[in-house]
Amino acid sequence: MTSDQFRRNSENYCYRHPDRQSFVLCQRCLRTICPECQTPAAVGVVCPECMKEQQKAQSPAQKKAERRWSRARPMALAASGGRPIVTYAIIVLTAFVFLLQLIPVLGPQVENALLFWAPYLYSQGAFQPWRLVTVALVHSGFWHVGLNMLALWLIGRSLEPLLGRWRFLTLYVLSAVGGSVAVALLSPLTPVVGASGAIFGLFGALLIIGRHIGANITGIAIILGINLVIGFIPGFNVSWQAHIGGLLTGLAIGFLFTRTKKKSQRTVQILLLAAVAAVLVALLFVPVLI
Repeated sequence: MTSDQFRRNSENYCYRHPDRQSFVLCQRCLRTICPECQTPAAVGVVCPECMKEQQKAQSPAQKKAERRWSRARPMALAASGGRPIVTYAIIVLTAFVFLLQLIPVLGPQVENALLFWAPYLYSQGAFQPWRLVTVALVHSGFWHVGLNMLALWLIGRSLEPLLGRWRFLTLYVLSAVGGSVAVALLSPLTPVVGASGAIFGLFGALLIIGRHIGANITGIAIILGINLVIGFIPGFNVSWQAHIGGLLTGLAIGFLFTRTKKKSQRTVQILLLAAVAAVLVALLFVPVLI
């Protein structure tokens, strides 16, 4: 990089390392920062200077909560290498499935094979439980898949390095299942598509974890509230049932993660996650028993 290039495009280079090109902005000061200068925050990343200012403004309780969470965070960062690999993999897989949906003749078959419709769980000879998860791979249109994957990218690049790959993937999958379960209970005759349940689960977990470490979660809460309200507005044609189910599942798992952060609690954490999955499966039997 020459000095002329930097002067012409300084906004594309890290303000602390002018020789490093980047397109990631600090969420507080909006200056460009390179990977070395990025610290994951509740949403997005912050630069070292803003992090110092934020730490100075923290109350004793917030500092204590952050110290408690940081004991588990290095393990997660080491496991994931700091890169949201799972997030990228889900986006690529979902985009691939959407491209298949665009192919004439094949597209409708792909959608019909992966969408969620409650009768497929209860009809004799047509038991297809995989639809609880595969519903997150099919979407109704470009804006549907685009907005969901944008939300996944925005949340995943911060949340996945914090949790680790397997915890993040477990959260995403169980949240998708939670959304499908809510649809089966509240709107059993409505076929649905989309990753909204899983995305709302990520929002819920991020809300709990952000609150636990003392981060400012106002922005997350506002975005979450707006998206929940949209689900109840006639004409938007979105499944508020999946939103609620995914959100509640994400809140539960986020709380679970904050209480089982230590390495010595890994077995307990796995058992509790299995219990969450068991509860979701048990809820599917409610319509049968009624």
